[in-house]
Amino acid sequence: MAERILIADDDAVQRRLVENMVQRCGYEAIVVESGEDAVARLSDPDAPAIDAMLLDLVMPGLDGMGVLERIRDAGLNIPVIVQTAHGGIDNVVSAMRAGAHDFVVKPVSAERLQVSLRNALNTHALKGELQRIRHSREGKLTFADVSTRSLAMENVLRAARKAASSSIPVLVEGESGVGKEVIARAIHGSGERSSKPFVAVNCGAIPDNLVESILFGHEKGAFTGATERHAGKFVEASGGTLFLDEVGELPLSAQVKLLRALQEGSVEAVGGRRPVKVDVRIISATNRQLLDLVKAGNFREDLFYRLHVLPLTVPPLRARREDIPHLLRHFLARFCAEENRPITGISGEAMSVLTQLDWPGNIRQLENAVYRAVVMSEGDQLGLADFPQATSPTAPIPSPATVPLVIEQLYHATAPTMVPDAAPLLAAAGSLSMLASDNELRPLEELESEIIRFAISHYRGQMSEVARRLKIGRSTLYRKLDEAAEKNSVSTDDA
Repeated sequence: MAERILIADDDAVQRRLVENMVQRCGYEAIVVESGEDAVARLSDPDAPAIDAMLLDLVMPGLDGMGVLERIRDAGLNIPVIVQTAHGGIDNVVSAMRAGAHDFVVKPVSAERLQVSLRNALNTHALKGELQRIRHSREGKLTFADVSTRSLAMENVLRAARKAASSSIPVLVEGESGVGKEVIARAIHGSGERSSKPFVAVNCGAIPDNLVESILFGHEKGAFTGATERHAGKFVEASGGTLFLDEVGELPLSAQVKLLRALQEGSVEAVGGRRPVKVDVRIISATNRQLLDLVKAGNFREDLFYRLHVLPLTVPPLRARREDIPHLLRHFLARFCAEENRPITGISGEAMSVLTQLDWPGNIRQLENAVYRAVVMSEGDQLGLADFPQATSPTAPIPSPATVPLVIEQLYHATAPTMVPDAAPLLAAAGSLSMLASDNELRPLEELESEIIRFAISHYRGQMSEVARRLKIGRSTLYRKLDEAAEKNSVSTDDA
């Protein structure tokens, strides 16, 4: 999805001009007429997030300086570009001191506006990514550091926020690379134990004969090679959170001891003579179905119910494609800074295709793909050629000339329930091949939201162009998006 730019200006003509320029730059424009409306839009928790703001300094009622003050007082983290007329340099200086990122002089050219917006968004993305890394290393990661635009992820985060205020055991489920540890760290960093240790243990990376020693500790001389006493991860995490990653890989012998530790609130070191009291909050994670392991006899049922008190299932990246552009920009900003590369962004064509890929390795694979592209690219913008995943035979690229026609024909299919003559359309569309499954056509009702999402991605969030291509009004387009989001929310809750 394209970045959302909030435009606040009381001049109707100026608003329209800036809105058109913002849309031509590839962003989604949201327009308000006053400072009060701008603050209300930014403060609305139910509205889609705003990525940047174009703010007129001179407005009746709450002016630009007043809006900047409200933004600062509310703790909102958003880059603001102020607009001023000629001769308003004093106001600009005051605005920059009040937190504005940049300024443009009316009437601004499209080129100057594009550069200012791009710099503001790139700088904001870099700051956010560096802050997330710093907070993660310091054990202070919170939900504010989790970047998402997905309704499915918002449902997960909503439940995780409730869990953070208690000590309830949490089991984070999901495929490898979806960010399970990030969720665990955010729960810890947002709760009462945030000042205490967060200790992560990868249960699948510990040799079976050392699991008990690493988790519960050992006494000196307890076994060959035990030349000194080791406290163990439970004692190390006492007062804080113990994160058991890939908990399904624990051997049965260690599961018995783990269950006892959870029940008794104490651990007994290997070779120890008496148990040691511990106070830890347990968050576990797995990329496997623990219930299947229980049925197969590889995981204790009583331990399963001890850990599976509040399950949180993190959706894979292919189920939240709206997060892909946002993650791409964050990773690009970070790796450009680390590698000292002056890359300004990702082309619209590449962004559109990358958003349609399934990314079986999820966020980890996406991150590595951006890293490689930044290192290997020879231009000042990343394109399709910089991403082998996008140009492989398994990821066909739609022809720019055929995509608009395909979108229109698919959306306006005349049959009430099935797409007519879909085969040639699918062949032309390339990345729309998901519209057929096992050579069977899918019902048109199912395809509508996917076609709309593809169109929004292809036209980089320019909703007016999307509505024009689909031959529907913008209000109808937004209504259908809301209906799709509501349906997705219901299906997520049922799951």
